[in-house]
Amino acid sequence: MLREADTDRPTLHLIYDMWDTMIEKVKASIYRFEGKELSEESSFYSVVYKILVDRWNKSNTPLHCLAHSLNPKYYSREWLGDEASGRVPPHRDMEISNERNNCLMRFFPEENERNKVVVEFANFSGCMGMYSSYDSLKARGILDPKIWWVMYGASTPTLQSLALKLLGQPSSSSCCERNWSTYSFIHSVRRNKILPQRAKDLVYVHTNLRLLSRKTHAYMEGESKMWDVGGDAFSQVEGAGFPSLSSISV
Repeated sequence: MLREADTDRPTLHLIYDMWDTMIEKVKASIYRFEGKELSEESSFYSVVYKILVDRWNKSNTPLHCLAHSLNPKYYSREWLGDEASGRVPPHRDMEISNERNNCLMRFFPEENERNKVVVEFANFSGCMGMYSSYDSLKARGILDPKIWWVMYGASTPTLQSLALKLLGQPSSSSCCERNWSTYSFIHSVRRNKILPQRAKDLVYVHTNLRLLSRKTHAYMEGESKMWDVGGDAFSQVEGAGFPSLSSISV
């Protein structure tokens, strides 16, 4: 999952389905190794499943569910397959629908505007209006989702604009890698007896101090202007200062 997500291509709208598919593949592999039918119970898989779900719950956000809901592929016959596949379109999935609605409330706090978007989403997910045409339905499982929205989303302009933003949004593990770099600075050869919980707390404090520093006047105007724009390489970009000039410390 890290390898799939940490790419230059847009994957935000694919992450939710990737996790579901990955878990199913893990289940099939374990059951095949144990020589069991999928209808039987496996104590080992139960432990693995809990670990995977707990990890997914840490990183899953309403934005993943909204992006998943706006991908026309997941409404196509090619993806849904037959009833035996167990797949359902996003608007019929309880978890996805709840998270999607939470996200829409954040994007559109004004009630009238949100109701307009809800109607547009209903037309899109229910294949009503212009979305009921043969070309529109057939292309859902064939065209790139961004191209599909450009071609067939004109009847729902607000939803079209939102979909193009989310479907073009890449995912990256750079934030995790920055925390890993901070951890390696804290838990070093000279400080190798520090307890894991203490190191975790220090990483938490350091990361939040870095975020808070971006709201200060010195971050935009001082000698250390935009000191962290170069990432962990700390390279100077367009006049950005070096972190040695910053007052950030743990």
